Parts: sequence; structure tokens; C-alpha cells
Amino acid sequence: MPRSVNAVASRARRKRILDQAKGFYGKRKNVYTVAKNIVEKGMTYSYVGRKLKKREYRQLWIARINAAVRAEGLTYSQFINKLNTKGIELNRKVLADLAMNEPASFKALVDSVK
Repeated sequence: MPRSVNAVASRARRKRILDQAKGFYGKRKNVYTVAKNIVEKGMTYSYVGRKLKKREYRQLWIARINAAVRAEGLTYSQFINKLNTKGIELNRKVLADLAMNEPASFKALVDSVK
């Protein structure tokens, strides 16, 4: 009885890894065993990167809010505390966008919580 190897599936599996390794340098792009390791490592970096992106954006928003609020004579922590006590629920993304693109309305918001 002939040996059954299912070459179609194994070739597709190798091709999928090599397609993901497209653009890599040297053997990383065309040797399956090398490409498999590098693609797997790249996937872990991309997973971690998605988490870091959220962290970095929040950091950027806080820096922008802080810079805009200090021009009005408050610190970031004082401003956030006053927003919470007044019951104004705007997230940092919206506050940073207001501070950057609509300084007049942001100034009015700061004056309302002072």
C-alpha cells in the first residue's frame, strides 16, 4: 500500500509561513525552518506591540492635557480631580483632542472647573 503524506496540506502550511516572512533579509525569507522561528518571534512582538500602543497613546494624551492645563494655571492631577468632583466624564482622548484642536472650548472647560 502506498504511503499517504498529504503533500497539499504540508506545502500550504510551509507556503503560509514563507508568505508571512516576505520582505525579511537573507535566509529568513526563503528557508522554512529559519522563517518559521522568525515569524513566530515577530508574532509575539506584534502582540506585545498592540498592548504598548495603548499605553503610549494614553501617555501622549496625558502630556498634551498637562501642557494645556498648565497654561491655565493648574496641574494635570488637579484638573482631573476637579473634573471628577464636578461629575464631568470626558476621557483623556477627548480632552487631549480638545486641547490640541479647539483651545477656546478647552479653556472654557478649564474655567468651568476652576
